[in-house]
Amino acid sequence: MLALRVLGMLAVLLVLSVLIFALVHLAPGDIVKNLLGNRPASPEAVQAIRDQYHLDDPVWLQYLSWLGGVLTGDLGRSIRLQTSVADAIGSRLWLTLILCGLAFAVALVTAIPFGVRSAAKAGGAVDRAANGFAIIGMSAPTFAIGLLLLWVFAYYLRVFPVYGAGKGGLDTLWHLVLPAVTLALGLGAIVLKLTRTAMLRELEADYVTSARARGIGERAVRRIALRNAAIPIVTGASLVLTFLVGGTVLAETTFALPGLGTLLQDSVLFKDIAVVQSLTLLIAVVIAVIALLADLAYLMLDPRLRRTGLPS
Repeated sequence: MLALRVLGMLAVLLVLSVLIFALVHLAPGDIVKNLLGNRPASPEAVQAIRDQYHLDDPVWLQYLSWLGGVLTGDLGRSIRLQTSVADAIGSRLWLTLILCGLAFAVALVTAIPFGVRSAAKAGGAVDRAANGFAIIGMSAPTFAIGLLLLWVFAYYLRVFPVYGAGKGGLDTLWHLVLPAVTLALGLGAIVLKLTRTAMLRELEADYVTSARARGIGERAVRRIALRNAAIPIVTGASLVLTFLVGGTVLAETTFALPGLGTLLQDSVLFKDIAVVQSLTLLIAVVIAVIALLADLAYLMLDPRLRRTGLPS
């Protein structure tokens, strides 16, 4: 079963690479003009650039050349940055990973306890406040939340820096607080609603009523219910983690962070095909790995799946 999933993932990656390659080629703009800018250039100089990057080759031949390089470990060269794609991605990867990890941790640490509390006290003040927060978090765009936080905490109160990634270490973490909170608000809202719904269903189950009738304390009952509600929560959290991809692009743009999100945005605008292809496949691989880890988490959380196996 695992082998079939891996083969399916490879097929999806292949189809995705073809689609992205074709879409970038069909997008308006000319790589040569992007490189030269407004500087006058002779036809010989233009043709030299086209020959250097094989821009006159058929699209299918350009794709096969790129694919052959990827299979041998060569991701190609960034036309815009004039460096290898591996170096361009590697220099920005750590910042995006820290931002996503911090945002995801903040979302889980705050949303799951509030979701459990909201379900346990359904209709109360905490439940109403949590629902209000969830509605705001799910409906407000990422860039709008980011701009609001910037205005309040960076411009008006001057607690956090306005933009940039800092000078490394704790300074970088301090610069990432507002972007992480911006992403965590939307993610936490979804996780909160999923946790509340799953907990409400479990708290109304017969085994909870039986546990309460035997005199088991409410905290112990909630822990039992949370354990049984863990699978839908894990499913939702894994799906929410994949949404960080789109949100990271907006957050990094809003806070001027030199991460993979801004690299992808700039590369698409420039038609830097090698970078766009590699980043797209990297994102797809990350999403596939997250889905696989979620399946493994099911096996750990539900002993029944260890005997019957995961559904195909």
